[in-house]
Amino acid sequence: MTATRPDWQGNLAALGLELPPVAAPVAAYIPAVRSGNMVYTSGQLPFVRGELPCVGKVGEQVSVEQAADAARLCALNALAAVHDLVGLDNVTRIVKVVGFVASAPGFTDQPLVVNGASELLGSVFGDAGVHARSAVGVTELPKNSPVEVELIVEIGALTQPA
Repeated sequence: MTATRPDWQGNLAALGLELPPVAAPVAAYIPAVRSGNMVYTSGQLPFVRGELPCVGKVGEQVSVEQAADAARLCALNALAAVHDLVGLDNVTRIVKVVGFVASAPGFTDQPLVVNGASELLGSVFGDAGVHARSAVGVTELPKNSPVEVELIVEIGALTQPA
């Protein structure tokens, strides 16, 4: 690992977090795919041990705070998918985050929800976690999840595990 790469393990530990197992796909796809020096994750739901911590639309059944916490879990699950494919030691930057928010009619604070994912990535990767982003309101998400997040991640030369 080069000195320019963040200490993602230490940063996760400082947050009291660890990478979960990769969430099993709920349909016909894989959690992440590499193309060149980029890794694209599939949309990740906020599963914790196979369960969603909250369900429903943000602005009705789910508060902005609950949804932001769920977005953070989505980002953590996406990082697990990246780690399983190429190892987080190889991440040079988070390029883009796309967040989908199951929104009640009239709800317009999607950016506040997706901040949960963005802030986690910044805490874990520092400057390398600063990214472009979309926060999109949608009518429904799989499994009645309030939020779904996908990542585009740049990787450097792959390092071998110790």
